[in-house]
Amino acid sequence: MSNTSYIDVRNLKKYFQTPRGPLHAVDGLDLKIDKGKTIGVVGESGCGKSTIGRLLTMLLEPTDGEIFFDGKDITKLRKSARNEYRRRIQIIFQDPFSSLNPRKTVFNTIAESFDIHRIYRNKTEKEERVAQLMELVGISDRFANSYPHEMDGGRRQRVGIARALALNPEFIVCDEPVSALDVSIQAQILNLLKKLQLQFGYTYMFITHDLSVVKHFANEILVMYLGVMVEQAPVKELFANPVHPYTRALLSAIPVPNLKKKQARILLTGEISSPINPKDECRFAQRCQFVIDKCLKKNPDIITLGENHKVRCCRINEI
Repeated sequence: MSNTSYIDVRNLKKYFQTPRGPLHAVDGLDLKIDKGKTIGVVGESGCGKSTIGRLLTMLLEPTDGEIFFDGKDITKLRKSARNEYRRRIQIIFQDPFSSLNPRKTVFNTIAESFDIHRIYRNKTEKEERVAQLMELVGISDRFANSYPHEMDGGRRQRVGIARALALNPEFIVCDEPVSALDVSIQAQILNLLKKLQLQFGYTYMFITHDLSVVKHFANEILVMYLGVMVEQAPVKELFANPVHPYTRALLSAIPVPNLKKKQARILLTGEISSPINPKDECRFAQRCQFVIDKCLKKNPDIITLGENHKVRCCRINEI
């Protein structure tokens, strides 16, 4: 990746206070995203995927670290300047039903951001823009006065996408946008997101637990485990040469649509370490078949393999 990345995240941390101590949801993340590209973020539930998305969209305040967006650290901006950047950064949520206000029509849902940011004071201009957005995402104008419960999941998610596009953003976090949808609808939404990216040059962060989806959608993949990055590489490189034991286990779980081809599953054993006050050891050590004493003494540093392949493992040349 270039040195002048569009989004540059440095030592990003987010801790949530619990009665037993701080929960390390995101713990020292470094990440760069180039303009017009898609980075996929994968991992099990609780690994910090969605927290990263909410930090980058400023829905959550970071505990520490910096988020440079187009050259400026948005964590240090004043409220007025931060609101301007919020127009340029949007999010598409996982559940299209719970993320939409049940008391608002499709029109009011999409137009709400215009009122908040005081963009269209003329009613006619607002109506024209909403109609344009509905057409763009494939919603018939006859649904303009419909409520979320009157539509299926696919149409509800299209409303969520139209709402995210309303302010002409540049960077969009897609937080598992198809996981709550039927398989046939998933393909339609993915194709729509790809079409919009090609048309408008959007930069995406695509958060998912489905590696088979992100393989065809992203340019690069970030693998998270208990708040830390364990591997990051371009898509083709990661699938061809997975290095971290956790990445290998994830890839082995992808179903193969060929009854004659048997794929060996890597079954993880052991208990998941607690993210509350984690020990200074490899976060994956308790489930890793290759664990040795030095894995339990220090959380491994990130090692770079080649130009863009990064791995956090102390036995990288041995396994």
